[in-house]
Amino acid sequence: MTENVNEKVIRGMKGGVAVAIFVLLFAVAIVMIAVGVTMSSGRGNGAYMLIAVLGMILVVALIVGLNGFKILAPNEAIVLTFFGKYYGTLKDDGFFYVNPLCSAVNPAAGFGTLGRKKLSLKAMTLNNEKQKVNDEEGNPIEIGVVVIWRVVDTAKAVFAVENYSSYIATQTDSAIRQVARQYPYDVSDNDEKSLRGSSQEIANILKAELQERVDMAGLEILEARISNLAYAPEIAAAMLQRQQAAAIIAARQKIVDGAVSMVDMALKKLAENHVCELDDERKAAMVSNLLVVLCGNKDAQPIVNSGSIY
Repeated sequence: MTENVNEKVIRGMKGGVAVAIFVLLFAVAIVMIAVGVTMSSGRGNGAYMLIAVLGMILVVALIVGLNGFKILAPNEAIVLTFFGKYYGTLKDDGFFYVNPLCSAVNPAAGFGTLGRKKLSLKAMTLNNEKQKVNDEEGNPIEIGVVVIWRVVDTAKAVFAVENYSSYIATQTDSAIRQVARQYPYDVSDNDEKSLRGSSQEIANILKAELQERVDMAGLEILEARISNLAYAPEIAAAMLQRQQAAAIIAARQKIVDGAVSMVDMALKKLAENHVCELDDERKAAMVSNLLVVLCGNKDAQPIVNSGSIY
């Protein structure tokens, strides 16, 4: 494996100054050619012919030198190589002139940018399509992630990987599977992390996991969040029934806890206010009746007892 290439930011000559120099040199070349051709044709002097040839060479050199002019918009960069060696990266926006023998490297940032010589430094969004993975409990789930990222090291992005856009897409798929298998889809215990109940924590873990994977490509992960999360269709109905059952049990537990508290409060109030004296059997009957009223799904139908319980 080749050694890592570290980014080197270069600053080119101001384009306006370079244009003025080019115009001056082009004028000098035209004068040399005109004088050389005129004087050599009239007198046959080889020295004047040499001047004309030098003027022509200067024109050719100026034409080749036009390759050194570069225009950059904000948040764009050009990676330059000099005969196969990394020369540097031009990042400043504006009109500049650099070594005309340097070649701009195609960043190969995806099918939509093939043939471009400029590398975008803007924040970009990767919408990872839904994929089927297994959570910690082995349940198949469908999960999709949105990743916001940008290029921070142009040398690594161009030279360390073949195509950094494809690279981050592949690493996102791998990071999703790695994180998803460490946590369950959902849990009833609030202290345990889950994919559904701990969205912010999972997003931070996914971001850290993905950042570690794309460091070598010179990329920075700004944000990574789950955009789609659901059970796979083959188990969705069964999981919905389980969630409904768990919700019913939790609701019943709340109802029973509240009913017991109300019965206890009623007995204490009766005793404190000396409304009536109840023996254990009467208390049991009263507790039973109150619990039926408070815990029943339907309205209770009262029965008036005109006689004695005994």
